[in-house]
Amino acid sequence: MKQLITILLTLTIGFSQSLSKEEKQIRSYIDNHNNEAIDLVEKVVNINSGTLNMEGNKKVGKIFQAELDKLGFHTYWVTYPDDVKRSGHLFAEMRGGKGKNILLIGHLDTVFEPDHPFQKYTRKGDTAYGPGVSDMKAGDVSMIYIMKALHKIGVLQDMNLTLAFTGDEEKTGGPVSIVRKELVEAGKWANIGLGFEGAGGMNTGTIARRSSSSWVLTTTGIQGHSSQIFKDHLGYGAIFEASRILNAFREELAPEEYLTFNPGTIVGGTDVNYDPVNSKGTTFGKTNVVAQSVTVHGGIRTISIPQFENAMKNMKEIASRNLPGTTANIVFKTSYPPMEPTKANYALLDKFEAVNMALGYGELEPLDPSKRGAADISFVAPHVDASLAGMGPDGFGDHSENEGLDLLSFPKTTTRAAILIYRLTR
Repeated sequence: MKQLITILLTLTIGFSQSLSKEEKQIRSYIDNHNNEAIDLVEKVVNINSGTLNMEGNKKVGKIFQAELDKLGFHTYWVTYPDDVKRSGHLFAEMRGGKGKNILLIGHLDTVFEPDHPFQKYTRKGDTAYGPGVSDMKAGDVSMIYIMKALHKIGVLQDMNLTLAFTGDEEKTGGPVSIVRKELVEAGKWANIGLGFEGAGGMNTGTIARRSSSSWVLTTTGIQGHSSQIFKDHLGYGAIFEASRILNAFREELAPEEYLTFNPGTIVGGTDVNYDPVNSKGTTFGKTNVVAQSVTVHGGIRTISIPQFENAMKNMKEIASRNLPGTTANIVFKTSYPPMEPTKANYALLDKFEAVNMALGYGELEPLDPSKRGAADISFVAPHVDASLAGMGPDGFGDHSENEGLDLLSFPKTTTRAAILIYRLTR
């Protein structure tokens, strides 16, 4: 408790709602180099870096690496065995020995692979469109220009910073215990974690993000002539059992706040084959034969680990209420943990709001966690004193061919993040 009080006091005192001389210089640098930053966004958006395009991810990462090398960072790649089939991650470290240890998180990959038709950057007025322009290449570029601004005013070399750009945020290539090991270690080193995916607006701050895990439900029935379905010797079949379970999930669990679960794919019939890695399956059955097998593959999101554990318990209990002649089994695979809404996160948001106010952007409200998906900052959040996500510029249409970026927000969000980091390291 004493440690928590110390953290909260440290985070909530001493943040002015006016700009210092150095902070004004930060703002001026970012404003004056905004067109240059937008050009860099265009350059990296036009390089395909779908998660499975390892060369494309490395090409984008090397552009950022070169920029950070010029600023004096120690940069390096973390790579994995060939069977992981991912590019690995770019890390950059500055160890000046003063102030809080801060970890900034971005990712290089997008959901758009080389065979996707959406490939090029376009601009219409103050809006830019392109694959990954919002999720999250503009956020990556924002991280670079924050470092340039801090370098310009002569304080970067005195800071303790780690920048992490993961190469498989959209689709991890292996067990998270392996492919997020280095990110977790960076989180254990850091005091503050900042995620640079897009903001939820200029007047919100992300103090929590829900988890993202998966589940597979399998049901079995007794194969037989459909004229005898519902009879004691044959029962209800696998498809009715799966339908019962899914409907009970909806009726009994859906009202719980921040808990969502989605059956994304389902295959059922006499013979079923399903590939969970690629979410593809085949089935064979007949209308006059009672189905003997069903596989349902779904996702689940929660605001906290206790909520996830309770949801698993309830879903397993529902699956155990078998219809006659059927069996059911549900297994869970944990992936992205939740970034829980801690008191320290709220206190850090207050500091961020002071910066927002000093820049004339207004007050900040915590963003509803149900409006955000999972992100890599969730692996860091349990280990740092406090964390915030959504530090990047405002965008929309993520993961769609309408993905866009509000270019007017770009220098604003970059400036306020840079000033926050400057204040946290004084």
